[in-house]
Amino acid sequence: MPPKQRQIRIEQRAGLAAMQQLESRSDEELERETRHKAAAMAILGARAADRYDAKAARSYFQRALAAARPQERMQLKRMADASLALAERRAGDLKEAVEKLGHEAPSGRQLFVLQLMGLVAPPASAGAVARVRGVLLGIVLVAALIGLGFGIVEGIGQAAGGIALGSAVFLGVLLVAAALGVLAFFGRRRQKTARERAAAARGGS
Repeated sequence: MPPKQRQIRIEQRAGLAAMQQLESRSDEELERETRHKAAAMAILGARAADRYDAKAARSYFQRALAAARPQERMQLKRMADASLALAERRAGDLKEAVEKLGHEAPSGRQLFVLQLMGLVAPPASAGAVARVRGVLLGIVLVAALIGLGFGIVEGIGQAAGGIALGSAVFLGVLLVAAALGVLAFFGRRRQKTARERAAAARGGS
């Protein structure tokens, strides 16, 4: 192998490959990182994308690309595409971007949830029409869930000898809240696992 090519590969391993050892650092520590600045900014960009903060994610990846070596920029660009697709709730683009990174794409259910989030809570870059539509869809969704909870409680109450309307509504809301709490708990656990896998993937890229 020619010396220059060997040097490029060593530098690449020392650059983006440093992500794995930087993953455990806080945001403040990553902001102060100078030796592996591109890797640090890419991690911050990915974290911002996990929070669905597209503006911050884009800014961090721009800084990462500016600090990266030429041989690292293609991989960083692909990482940025995947992270921004996540932050902006673009399910189709996320699937394609993740596959370009050489990783397994999110499941159909995960992509559906992301697409639904994009409708109910569109990114800040979306227009006023999309935001109004999101509010209306959110109201309809909440009303539908409350109606479902009320129907379940009312059905059980009638089978048990009858239940007052007010009690049925109240218990229906509690039932929906409990169900959403359970879903949120398991959803966060799965999200944590997904983040750990993503961190390992970034470190191995």
